[in-house]
Amino acid sequence: MNITDIIRTIPDYPKSGIMFRDITTLLNHPEGFKYTIQALADRYSKYDFDFVAGIEARGFILGAPLAITLSKGFIPIRKIGKLPGQTISQSYDLEYGTDEIEIHADAFAERSKILVVDDLIATGGTAAAAIQLIEKSGGEVVESCFVIDLPDLGGTKKLEESGQRVFSLVAFEGD
Repeated sequence: MNITDIIRTIPDYPKSGIMFRDITTLLNHPEGFKYTIQALADRYSKYDFDFVAGIEARGFILGAPLAITLSKGFIPIRKIGKLPGQTISQSYDLEYGTDEIEIHADAFAERSKILVVDDLIATGGTAAAAIQLIEKSGGEVVESCFVIDLPDLGGTKKLEESGQRVFSLVAFEGD
């Protein structure tokens, strides 16, 4: 199945010149959504890891069924202030300012192996922050996976140059 045909492109969103890759059409397509989760499950079924960590919000939608399919625990990586209890946070730079993500301090045991999941990698800032957050908490990221890579924005290259493994199901060049 070619899921690129199912992913909608919205021109000039959120600002002029941006070609927004919208996975809601993929999520709304039962066969496409199932194919996506199964393709990721097939890839990671032989990997040695303990948890799937999904980055808010679309990483939750993809990561939770992947975790269930692979019989792994699920860790939500949330925007700051969304988790009850004690948390560990990591800030990261945006084009104009900073943002912050967090996990529960007791989300996993030290030396746990974790697969990071999100819908899309663009510049890699959020994914890099998620990796730093997991490592700061004593975990090891086995790989970061995405449905979509926008290679021209350099996120995959940035993560790989820092020693991380990265996988995406599809890439949209030139955006």
